Amino acid sequence: MKNISVIIVAVLALLGVAAGGYWLGTRSAAPSSEAVAAKSERKLLYYRNPMGLPDTSPVPKKDAMGMDYVPVYEGDAEQGGANQISISTDKVQKLGVKSEAAAMRVLDKTLRAVGRIEINERRTFVIAPKFEGWVERLHVNTTGQLVAKGQPLFEVYSPELLSARRERELAAQGIDALKDADDEARDGMRRLAESSAARLKNWDIADGRVNGNRVTFHAPVTGVVLEKRAVQGMRFMPGEELYRIADLSTVWVVADVAEQDIAGIKAGDAVRVKVDAYPEQRFDGKIAFVYPTLNETTRTVQVRADLANPQGLLKPAMFAQVELPVGGASPVLTVPTSAVIDSGVRQVVLVQLAEGRFEPRTVTLGTRGDDYVEVLEGVAEGEQVVISANFLIDAESNLKAALSGLGAHAAHGTAPAASATPAEARKETVSPKPAVVGHQAQGTLEAINADGTVSITHEPIKSLGWPGMTMDFALANSSLAQGIEPGAAITFELVERGEGVWVITKLRAAQHEGH
Repeated sequence: MKNISVIIVAVLALLGVAAGGYWLGTRSAAPSSEAVAAKSERKLLYYRNPMGLPDTSPVPKKDAMGMDYVPVYEGDAEQGGANQISISTDKVQKLGVKSEAAAMRVLDKTLRAVGRIEINERRTFVIAPKFEGWVERLHVNTTGQLVAKGQPLFEVYSPELLSARRERELAAQGIDALKDADDEARDGMRRLAESSAARLKNWDIADGRVNGNRVTFHAPVTGVVLEKRAVQGMRFMPGEELYRIADLSTVWVVADVAEQDIAGIKAGDAVRVKVDAYPEQRFDGKIAFVYPTLNETTRTVQVRADLANPQGLLKPAMFAQVELPVGGASPVLTVPTSAVIDSGVRQVVLVQLAEGRFEPRTVTLGTRGDDYVEVLEGVAEGEQVVISANFLIDAESNLKAALSGLGAHAAHGTAPAASATPAEARKETVSPKPAVVGHQAQGTLEAINADGTVSITHEPIKSLGWPGMTMDFALANSSLAQGIEPGAAITFELVERGEGVWVITKLRAAQHEGH
């Protein structure tokens, strides 16, 4: 019985030891897993300027525009360079950033040119008698009068015409009288009749136009009298122009197209025309002719199109706005025109690399369309480009600061190495290297930051080629900012103490300058 009790006590002791070991094991395992989890988290390196400027901070802060500095973790440095622009995702959503993929498209392009309405030269007629005579009567006596085809215009008297007509009548009578005569006599009379008839035909005189001793001239076309030189009672000579009439049921529009745009225009292409008199109405036509010569003064080529004008709304000499739709036959890589930012020196688009992360790219552009532009170099198909919410580049200073990383000029610097600690990053930003050249500048002191830097909105610095912008600078000595309140106008000197690291060595209020 005693042995059984001993065994029971031993078993209980063993169970107690096992339970204690298990409890101790779980206690020690918890911190071990926490340590592993902590070790697996990414390491925070530093906070960088959201607009891609070179200044960094070991602690969270805001820039002069109120944007939060972006945390940079270990490994992030491998994903982007200093020329990238980062912004928090909540601000991206609030500000409504929109992007669109670069894609292959057939460009639709509309050329706009200034033109003028002109008379259709093919529908212009001149009334000029081929014989000498006198104007006896005018039926149409005003310039600009509308006439119908066949309407009488004027009547003339011509002794020469009457003589030819009398010869033909006499020849006809002689043929009848000599029908029983010999062949030679009949042939002579027939030749006389044919000669007089040929003269009348050459003068465009038909029997129906002769009324007694007068000949009536009729309108050859329905149109408008452009010129009337005939005066009742006047004498006219052969070939003298008495009337000029134009058919305005069709007119020409002649547009002046710039030299660089003429390659895409050919006969048969459609045109759209508007005139100031009828701004809501559009007149459609087709290109009939591209003139083979260039105006040396305006460097333009004339393009002519035919327009129907049944109601006579289009008047010769009217100014016209001409649209010529042109486009390529094959698709090309394009981006929206709103995505392109022209700095005057280069064309740039903002490529969205990830949510809240953008990279400015210099692009080479080709043909411009109505809504899209061809990209020859700089963007790949499928890449997202920013097309709205240009707050990312609204301030010219921030844009050019980001773009500087694309060129050889390194004035705006780069971010610290990814392996640097926050303290090392801070140290690297203000590393005291000997200054080579001091650059004078002036601006406004925006803020004195807790990390010892100052935020300054400076005017353009010509010696550096910098535009006006807001930047954070390190001070060579913290005492430089003493006695100067934020908002004060200042003058300062800055030097480069490392590649892209700019330090202020002199700082004073502008009103004290020269004392």
